[in-house]
Amino acid sequence: MLVPAPSAPVAKPRRARGQATRAAILAAAGPIFGKEGLAGARTESIATAAGVNKALLFYYFKDLPGLYAAVLEDQFRDFHARSMEILTSPGSPRSLLLQYVDLHFNQVSKRRELAKLHHQFLSTSNPAAGKLIRKYAIPRSQALGSLLARGIREGDFRHVDVRHTAVSIIGLIVFYFSIAPVMKHLGHADAYSPAELKRRKQQVLEFIRYGLFLKPEAA
Repeated sequence: MLVPAPSAPVAKPRRARGQATRAAILAAAGPIFGKEGLAGARTESIATAAGVNKALLFYYFKDLPGLYAAVLEDQFRDFHARSMEILTSPGSPRSLLLQYVDLHFNQVSKRRELAKLHHQFLSTSNPAAGKLIRKYAIPRSQALGSLLARGIREGDFRHVDVRHTAVSIIGLIVFYFSIAPVMKHLGHADAYSPAELKRRKQQVLEFIRYGLFLKPEAA
């Protein structure tokens, strides 16, 4: 009886290989952008860290700004979906707002190496930045504004300027991470230590409760 020869290994589909290569480049690029900045990052360093040929960076992302935009979008995608789910839910505006702030703080904390570059990039006139703003920032900003307006109507929040209050809330979350590298020079403790991150988030949540809620103790 003839025993069939073992079949040859099935080659990994090209599409799957491409997705894996793209993911490896994104994973390698994030820390390098965070450390060196968009202007200081080098394609050779990113390619070496990703274990790929440098030409593949341009094949998948065209140029460094395109790669940086992709790194940001990779960061935004899941956070945006979870944010919109919270902000558009029919529950208590107080509870939903605190959930959103908690989520946003944790997200920025997790990817804090990109915080400063994130704001620099999105404030430029780069077409990729404009696309990310239209796709993620604008819908999320509108949803946050709608939640604040609903909270005012339902008597949860004080009568405030919705647009500026939304800006203030985001500023409370993200500004800390933008200036954290400077804080040591000002005599503060390590801004990124678990204890300091916990304390900062607690202070942000309390600031919002006592600055915005009509009944802060009930939140």
